Amino acid sequence: MTLPASSPPGVRSRDYAVLSQTIRQAGLLRRRYWYYGVKIVANVLVFAAGWVLFVRLGDSWWQLFLAAFFAVMFAQLAFMGHDAGHKQILRTHRANDVIGYIHGGMVGLSYGWWMDQHTRHHANPNQEQDDPDIHIPALAFTEEQSAGKRGFLRWVARYQAFLFFPLLLLEGLSLHVSSVQTLWRPRLRARKTEAILLAAHFAAYLTVVFLVLSPLTAVVFILVHQCLWGVYMGCSFAPGHKGMPILPRGHSLDFLRRQVLTSRNVRGGVWVDFVLGGLNYQIEHHLFPTMPRPSLRRAQPVVRAFCAQRDIEYAQCSWPRTYGYVLQHLHAVGAPLRAAKR
Repeated sequence: MTLPASSPPGVRSRDYAVLSQTIRQAGLLRRRYWYYGVKIVANVLVFAAGWVLFVRLGDSWWQLFLAAFFAVMFAQLAFMGHDAGHKQILRTHRANDVIGYIHGGMVGLSYGWWMDQHTRHHANPNQEQDDPDIHIPALAFTEEQSAGKRGFLRWVARYQAFLFFPLLLLEGLSLHVSSVQTLWRPRLRARKTEAILLAAHFAAYLTVVFLVLSPLTAVVFILVHQCLWGVYMGCSFAPGHKGMPILPRGHSLDFLRRQVLTSRNVRGGVWVDFVLGGLNYQIEHHLFPTMPRPSLRRAQPVVRAFCAQRDIEYAQCSWPRTYGYVLQHLHAVGAPLRAAKR
C-alpha cells in the first residue's frame, strides 16, 4: 500500500468532521446499556460456572479441555476491559474505569498499564517512533529495528515469520509480567488498587488449581491455559495493524487518513465479531474509539463508502488472509538479516 499525496489541510480536517457528523446523526455513538449489561452478566456467569465445573471435575486430565475454555473466557473478559477503557460502556470515565479494573483483575492484567500502552497506540498507530505496539523486543517491524537486534533476538528477527505463532504461546505470560512490573511505576494510577487486584487474582487462581489438581496436572493445566490465551490474544490483535504501512516521524497525514491507512478490517459474520471482540472493525474502532462494540458493524459500510468517495484506501480481507499479510511483512523485514548470514 502506498501513502497518498498530501491534500490541503483544510480539506483533510473537514473530512473527519463530515464523517463524524454522519456517524453521530445515525446514532452510532449512543451507549448500548442493554447490550453491555447482558454481555457482562453472561460473561461473569459463564466464567463462574466454569470454575464450579473445574472443582466438581477434580483431579483429571479432562481438565485440559477446561484450560482451553478458560483461555477463551480470559480473552472475552479482556475484550470487555478494552471496551471499558475506551469509555464505550457507560457515560462517565470513573464508571467505565471501575468496570475496567474489575475485568483486569479477573484475568490478571493491569488496567492502568494497558490504558497507557493502548492510548499511545491509538494516538500513534504504526508510527515508527511512537507506537508501543510495534516496539516488541522479540519482533522487528522495520528493517531498522531488525538491524538493531543483537544476540538471540537477532536470530529470532531473522526467522520471525516462522516463529511468530510459537512466540504467541508466551504472550499470556508476557501480559502478566508487564502488569506486575508496572506496579513499581510511581505514576501508575490507582497503584494500590491494582496491586490488590493482581495479588488476589494470582492467589485465588493458583490456590484453586493446586488444591484441586495434583502438582503435575496443575502445572500442565496452567501451561495449556496461559499459552492458549496468549495465542488467542495475539491472533486477535495482530490482524488490525501488522503488515500495514508504518509511518515515519513527521508525516503529514491527517487524523482520518492516519487511522484508516494504518488499520485493517477482518471480513466475516457475527461469529467473527464474537471471537475477535469487535477488533475485526479496526478502522471504525480507531476512527471512533468510544463507539460501542455492537455499533461497529453498522458503521462499517458508512465509513467504507466515505473512504471510497475520497479515494482513501480501505483495507479489508478474510481472517486467514490477514495472517498471510502479517507473516509476509515479518519475513520481508527479516530478509536483510538472512542475506547477511549467507
